[in-house]
Amino acid sequence: MAEKVLMKGNEAIAEAAIQAGCRHYFGYPITPQTEVAAYMAKRMPKIGGCFLQAESEIGAINMVYGVASTGHRVMTSSSSPGISLKGEGLSYMAGAELPALVVNVQRGGPGLGGIQPSQSDYFQATRGAGHGDFHMLVLAPASVQEMADLTIRGFDLADKYRMTVMLLADGTMGQMMEPVEIHAPEIHTYDRSWAVTGTKMARKHNVINSLSLDPYELEQMNVTRFERYRAIEENETLYEEYRMDDAQICVVAFGIAARVAKNAINAARKEGVKVGLIRPITLWPFPKKALKKAAEHCESFISVELNMGQMIEDVRLAIECKRPVALCNRAGGVIPSPEEVYAKIMEAAKGGAR
Repeated sequence: MAEKVLMKGNEAIAEAAIQAGCRHYFGYPITPQTEVAAYMAKRMPKIGGCFLQAESEIGAINMVYGVASTGHRVMTSSSSPGISLKGEGLSYMAGAELPALVVNVQRGGPGLGGIQPSQSDYFQATRGAGHGDFHMLVLAPASVQEMADLTIRGFDLADKYRMTVMLLADGTMGQMMEPVEIHAPEIHTYDRSWAVTGTKMARKHNVINSLSLDPYELEQMNVTRFERYRAIEENETLYEEYRMDDAQICVVAFGIAARVAKNAINAARKEGVKVGLIRPITLWPFPKKALKKAAEHCESFISVELNMGQMIEDVRLAIECKRPVALCNRAGGVIPSPEEVYAKIMEAAKGGAR
């Protein structure tokens, strides 16, 4: 077993990416994810990799596009405003069906906002992050260990489905330090016959492109892509259930909010309240089936978020509005306290939370 090392979440992402075979990183410094770039700047030259601080976030995502076209593992990282700048490039990558890992360590917004932790990019991440009909597979870690594990998993999923995967963490996850075990995983082999590698006159040219001027052809490309998305929803949805066996109240939370919620749930359980947690690990695909099943025995739901209420919409859709869903939230970089979540749970237990 590998020895555990005390690392920041941002550093764990970077080291895990290297262990997963990533040798190309392009980024631009922005709080609270700058340690990812700083770590890559130190490590990449020592292992024969490429670190390049681009002139902008726009430049970085287009460099990612270029390397992804060759079939090599590549990543970029940024925080909220920087991801917005990458939006056009993310759409182009979806159109060209290119695999890559994009890390967003979120801060408050809109605009420049602040540098404190937030989950305000949920809509942006789960609704595509750019123009056109597409999804990214979105992974939401709740510990430094998961920052590492989901980074490795993200590269595999990107290669398996030829799509962009986003690791969506909040600023707390990026900055906190915890013991973490990172080891070199088995690198799976996926078909890369589509990649631009040079033909040596042995095959036809591969063309990486997102332009399709024939509307019927473009329509079929979108239909085919969404068939792949349905397979992902069926096979790759991840979530954690906590004390849900007899739960009558279901708390839904991800990232740091889920850790806060567990403390509140444990306190409420001591008071005899039957409450549990469903923690989405994939935000897209969202664990709809798990929530729909929970709605069969839970009387109400509480969505705990670091924003003004975004995931709550997916909770309501998943349970088909059959149960009331209350919101427990803070915004602007403020994290809900266990006491605030506990109070909302007790309110729901009395039948008053909405």
